[in-house]
Amino acid sequence: MVPLGEADGRILAEDVVASLDLPPFDNAAVDGYALRAADLAAAGETRLTVGGRVPAGHPAADPDPGAAVRIFTGAPMPAGTDTVAMQEDVRVDGGSVVLPAGLVPGSNRRRAGEDIARGSTVIRAGTRLGPEHIALAAACGLPAVILRTPLRVALFSTGDELTPAGQPLPPAGIFDANRPMLAALLRRLGAVPVDLGILRDEPGPLQARIAAAAASHDLILTSGGVSVGEEDHVRAAVEASGDLTFWRLAIKPGRPVALGTVAGTPFIGLPGNPAAAYVIALAVLRPLILHLSGARDTAAEIAVRSGFAREKRPGRREYLRVCLRAGSDGLPEAIPAPGGALSGLAASDGLVELAEDVTAIRVGDALPYRPHGAFGGAAS
Repeated sequence: MVPLGEADGRILAEDVVASLDLPPFDNAAVDGYALRAADLAAAGETRLTVGGRVPAGHPAADPDPGAAVRIFTGAPMPAGTDTVAMQEDVRVDGGSVVLPAGLVPGSNRRRAGEDIARGSTVIRAGTRLGPEHIALAAACGLPAVILRTPLRVALFSTGDELTPAGQPLPPAGIFDANRPMLAALLRRLGAVPVDLGILRDEPGPLQARIAAAAASHDLILTSGGVSVGEEDHVRAAVEASGDLTFWRLAIKPGRPVALGTVAGTPFIGLPGNPAAAYVIALAVLRPLILHLSGARDTAAEIAVRSGFAREKRPGRREYLRVCLRAGSDGLPEAIPAPGGALSGLAASDGLVELAEDVTAIRVGDALPYRPHGAFGGAAS
């Protein structure tokens, strides 16, 4: 149970059910004059005496027959009244108000429960809460909501060549880009990354550290070490304490990916190449995190128009880094992002996904597009 002020970005564990109607009573939608539609003249203007005043937050007195009541936005409708004339549309003449011809019965009145009916489900379990959901829960009178506990994800990079950013770079070394990137992606998905550092290419210690992580985390995430090279030891380490559900996918970039369990704890191994790791994180890690978190994936796929042509090999899913620009007609179209693998990823707006049966792209084709913001997790 978490206070609403601390619930932003968290996953709702139980449905939120309205305990009252919203609005809870008939009320005025505008500042003006409440009246009975039956008192309106059949033709021309209507003159009514003003028999009271109702500010928001105060109870309404019953008006006399044939009288109007001065009313303000959000104030309860006086008994018997069913219509509100906007103050901009009327003339005040002493103790009377003159209403225009043609006022439609029921105008400017909000009925009780017209937004939300008591007993209805207003936020479904599995929703990642945003400010709009928090406002709705508060309007229903809830000071707190029941949320899912965030996943704790053990995060490793693997490889003798890796050095954490900020440390001296040895000969033949490269800085580790994957752990900072994956930690950021995990946080966007509502998980808690636990940075366990770099696993060196030593089978025994690598296996021991992965097995130890399984005891205190909800998911183990590694990058690198799941390909077919002689120094790729992660696959064997997983199989020593668990099993692999699958290994390698027909995806470009990102073929070397593994999914399985270590001592019953889910495991996913991403490619070592940062651009490929990003693609697999979007295609495989993201839905896995959402599933394990109990979150509903409601992100809608966006179609954009291709501004380029390309041939593609069948039987393999491909993700291309693209930038969006306005076409000649003002509609968005995708063009390849400039630069290499990682610089192109940073320069891009998102990825287009080419299914296995696609063999060619032509200018003007509709392409499935995933913006980088898709890592925000699930929407309501």
